[in-house]
Amino acid sequence: MKKRIGIIGAMPSELVDIRKALPDSEKVEKAGFTYYINKIEEETEVIHVCSGIAKVNAAVCTQVLIDAFQPAAIINAGIAGGMDKDVKVCDIVVSNEVLPHDLDLHFLNDYPPYCGVYPASEKIIELTKNVCSELGMNCFVGRIVSGEAFISDSKIKDDIKNRLNPFAVDMESSAVGHCAYLNKVPFASIRCISDNADDEGEMSFDQFEKIAAKRVADLVLRLIELF
Repeated sequence: MKKRIGIIGAMPSELVDIRKALPDSEKVEKAGFTYYINKIEEETEVIHVCSGIAKVNAAVCTQVLIDAFQPAAIINAGIAGGMDKDVKVCDIVVSNEVLPHDLDLHFLNDYPPYCGVYPASEKIIELTKNVCSELGMNCFVGRIVSGEAFISDSKIKDDIKNRLNPFAVDMESSAVGHCAYLNKVPFASIRCISDNADDEGEMSFDQFEKIAAKRVADLVLRLIELF
């Protein structure tokens, strides 16, 4: 039976190295998104797509991916801001769970979907840890939070840390995880740290964006081979 693995990146820069490694894709247009399809050997198809930035884009893109292609797993791959003192720029964070940092979880826990924290696939976590060890990358497993802003203010960072104790912050992971949870599709967010989400975040992001995106692409491409 053919396995389909979905890869979602928010920005073109997060997918450029994956697309270099997977040329000659079949392209399918749906709901304003371009889904790139590549066959890996005989039994695996990879569907990679750029969702655009922030949670609404990510949620719509993920739901269309699930409806149209019925993937066996979804990986949200890209870069993120570091939120834990031990997590450094260019380290890898793989989610054990994802959630929004800019919404009172009461609205998700007490109303549909009656869940505000979305767990990641243990299989993807373990495979990611193994590949990071193989490739010599520092890997942390922990909570990733998402919101509708690029965090580059130390006071805002401290507030999020004190409330939620995450390892990384981005703008899409919780939405992808939310959709995967509702559709019962195994999921994980795999992020390479491009900045520390503090007062120097924008400068660090500009400096390390391409390096971080290349590291996470190398990791995901190897992960696919083992899935």
